[in-house]
Amino acid sequence: MKVALLVVFLISAVLAEYTSYDGYTVYSVTPKSQKDLIVLQEIYETEKFDFWSTMKALDRPTNIMASPELKELLVSTLEAHKLEYEVLIDNVETANAAERQRQARAPRVPQGRIDFQQYHRYDTILDYVRTLAEQNPDIVTREVYGTSYEGRELTLLRINSGSTAGKPTILIEGGIHAREWIAPAVTLYIIQELVENPNNRALVENANWILIPVTNPDGYEYSHTNQRMWRKTRRTGVICNGVDGNRNFDHEWGGPGTSTSECSEIFIGPYPFSEPECATLAEVALAEEHIDLYLAMHSYGQWLLYPWGYTYDPPDNVEELHQVGVQAADAIEAVYGTRYVTGNSAALLYFAAGASDDWFKAIAGAPLSYTVELPGGGNQGFDLPASRIQPVVTETWPGIVAFYNHVVSNYRK
Repeated sequence: MKVALLVVFLISAVLAEYTSYDGYTVYSVTPKSQKDLIVLQEIYETEKFDFWSTMKALDRPTNIMASPELKELLVSTLEAHKLEYEVLIDNVETANAAERQRQARAPRVPQGRIDFQQYHRYDTILDYVRTLAEQNPDIVTREVYGTSYEGRELTLLRINSGSTAGKPTILIEGGIHAREWIAPAVTLYIIQELVENPNNRALVENANWILIPVTNPDGYEYSHTNQRMWRKTRRTGVICNGVDGNRNFDHEWGGPGTSTSECSEIFIGPYPFSEPECATLAEVALAEEHIDLYLAMHSYGQWLLYPWGYTYDPPDNVEELHQVGVQAADAIEAVYGTRYVTGNSAALLYFAAGASDDWFKAIAGAPLSYTVELPGGGNQGFDLPASRIQPVVTETWPGIVAFYNHVVSNYRK
């Protein structure tokens, strides 16, 4: 009886902490003019709504989540300015609950393994990368490069064959934004292809790979257990918790597209690199002799974005950045027809000062630095159904190979 009561108490405690999105609605707004874009920018700057996707492209939907208390305000603002909109998700919690049920029914994978039919928890991911390193010591080295705010180990894999001298270095990480579950899944698939597919041996022999499957494990776990749409780290704040890791890097920190409000989804943190998840990633990068390609996996929107995030002014090698991005986009499209758009992040998406891709280019010296905005879940936004994981990871891999081909051809030392 006591055991039963304890179980009920523990379940009740977990449920009490779970954040429901009941009554939250996502609206899809399609701007038709520059005036419409200005209105969307003004709505964004109120920091009352959660923008799930771009607001800078004409005739391309911008998806906005509104709480039950603010739905009327959003709709009245859109209608007052005659912006076209439709309801994309009537009740976010209903969509979340359906996906949770599908996840719960997913078969368990053997210890030390993963599949791409479900989203895996952080412990399962750690078991997998440990197993890979143990079973493939000739090409895989696992490294704990730091500790998260809540004490979880931050883990990376180094994948290469033989001497590292003279080879270009590629660093790929995913999951700095907690709710973007497809980003760690894609990073894990890249790891699997490099290590377990013998057809990719040349990629391992000709480049040094550094892969971080989950950059923000605290937030990632919290989005699984408590709040599905959680985006930030889990730093304890005075009013609200969490920092946007992709605004916390020490390059143009606090510039356009950021907020000093703790409760904002784009909160910059108390100081640059306040987040151990960001500071330790920077330490990894600066310890390398060179990094030639950096890819930050995000979702969603099907964008290949390059610096800068704080200005429209292009980098010195903008032609190369654009050309290589287009090559990768073409390779992805050739699989299932999924089309990515390549361009400057500030121009195509939004301003985002203090972002990782800008820091890697400006400070770590990576000539090629991109944010890859992976596909979303159609009318489910960030909650890409598990049934879509395999197609997304499969189509993304040729894009990675296209990036690799350019780097190996142009950045051998």
